[in-house]
Amino acid sequence: MHDFAFLAPGRLLLLLVPLALGIAYLLLQARRRRYALRFTTLDLLDEVAPDRPGWRRHVPAVVLLVGVVVAALAVAKPAVARETEEPQRIVVLAIDTSLSMQATDVSPSRVDAAKASAMEFLKTVPDGVAVGVVGFDSRARQLIAPTTNLDAVQRTIERAKLGQGTAIGEAVVLALDSIETAADQLETAGGVAKEGGDPAGTIVLLSDGETTDGRPNDEAAAAAKELGIAVNTIAFGTNGGFVEDPMTGEKVNVPVNEQALAEVARTTGGQALRAETADELASIYERLGRSVAVEVQRDEVTDWFAAIAVLLLAAAATGSLVWFGRLP
Repeated sequence: MHDFAFLAPGRLLLLLVPLALGIAYLLLQARRRRYALRFTTLDLLDEVAPDRPGWRRHVPAVVLLVGVVVAALAVAKPAVARETEEPQRIVVLAIDTSLSMQATDVSPSRVDAAKASAMEFLKTVPDGVAVGVVGFDSRARQLIAPTTNLDAVQRTIERAKLGQGTAIGEAVVLALDSIETAADQLETAGGVAKEGGDPAGTIVLLSDGETTDGRPNDEAAAAAKELGIAVNTIAFGTNGGFVEDPMTGEKVNVPVNEQALAEVARTTGGQALRAETADELASIYERLGRSVAVEVQRDEVTDWFAAIAVLLLAAAATGSLVWFGRLP
């Protein structure tokens, strides 16, 4: 992927300079034309100056203005974004294993759909990516440390059990610890770490509820932000989901707290995603699986813009000297 962007977009205000020059030029030309029509006999002008420059007299000015535009763009630090694959990445799947995942608003149930999609996710992960799994209900547990043995990861996901409570904050912190430990091991073995020493890791957190146990979400999100690790959140399920209370046997509504999960993603620089069906979840996992080993780099191309601006300004000056014997 190649996207274009400016690293200093605020400097694009300099484009007002060539815009103002262009407007001034048009106004002066209109004024000059009115003056010529008012005080000049056109037949006489044709006799004394039959080879008037016509359109050529506008070319140097137009090229000059384009050159100033390109120069202004160069000051804003233009850059081309490109995706590059890293030799090694770490991703930790944090999967909600609370009792609310028994809800059947997603067929056959939230937890079964989540497991199936997570296993499909493993099929899309690029070679060399280490995947770990954290399960969380009232507490967070590392079900398997990050490993490139994806068959073992799949078996771990299949065996995940449900429990009471939801500890999203604890899950994020445990996932961070898991990434740091794995990154140290990979670095010792010649693996890759992010620039500045931060581990090259990502967290994909799936949940249908809100934190009821452990540390608050914002504390965990702040820790992830400090380490430079993005938490991609998936709010899974519908607001019409119900589960049976094990104590009373009554049906209890278990809506999805999408806003709380989105805040975690926003704080950490991750993606806030929502899935209400198994197909939507599978699609999200597929996209995430193909992106975990991809990093966006921005290559600044200011020099190219500056060179083009110089060439345009030189062309404007040359045209003016050749045709009119003066600089524009």
